[in-house]
Amino acid sequence: MCEVTSVPYRVRRSDRARRARIKVSAEGVEVVVPRRLSMKHVEPFVEEKRPWIERTLLRMREAEAEHSRPQIEDGGEVPFLDEPLTLRVHVEPARTRPHAVRRGETLHLKVAEPGPGALRDALERWYRRQARDEVAARLDAASARAATSYTTLQIRGQSTRWASCSSTGAMSFNWRLLLAPAEILDYVIEHEVVHLQIHDHSPRFWAELKRRCPDYETHEAWLKRHGPSLRL
Repeated sequence: MCEVTSVPYRVRRSDRARRARIKVSAEGVEVVVPRRLSMKHVEPFVEEKRPWIERTLLRMREAEAEHSRPQIEDGGEVPFLDEPLTLRVHVEPARTRPHAVRRGETLHLKVAEPGPGALRDALERWYRRQARDEVAARLDAASARAATSYTTLQIRGQSTRWASCSSTGAMSFNWRLLLAPAEILDYVIEHEVVHLQIHDHSPRFWAELKRRCPDYETHEAWLKRHGPSLRL
């Protein structure tokens, strides 16, 4: 970990990078540089971009203050689309793997040991399972409305990408969308369904998306502002 004035950052070398670039996310500031770039060039590059980095970090902190973070503890609350769920933690030392089950507005987590790591693991497993059901139902409905179809569905946990649609119709969605309001998940699904027919982001794509989702710009802006805070 390096630091320029008050901005800590980490450096990652990449064989695919053609030039240095900076990524600011919930995990921090990462500088991606070509494999052969001398480290002496990194600090001046980060210093040059420092005002932009600080503005981006400030916007992320402001967005997090607007969007309450999950409380990963017994009695805490976690979001599930438009529903807050209360956590109840059950520590069972003999348990070999974590388990989560929802009963009404309460989510019961069964773990072998206390601590945020075990709870987050149990929660993520549960969210991934729920995401497949929630996304599949919405995706099937949206595809039917568009008179099209997809080939496969995967649930992933990428740090920066919310969804993708391949040229073969393979769909991928981020389970963390379940931490957002339901209208945001619905928007992302509509976005990808349009890609089943229009594979680029041409004016034709945006016109079709607006026809299907008139408020897409509002949803896109919400996701851009609050997306980094959608994490456990």
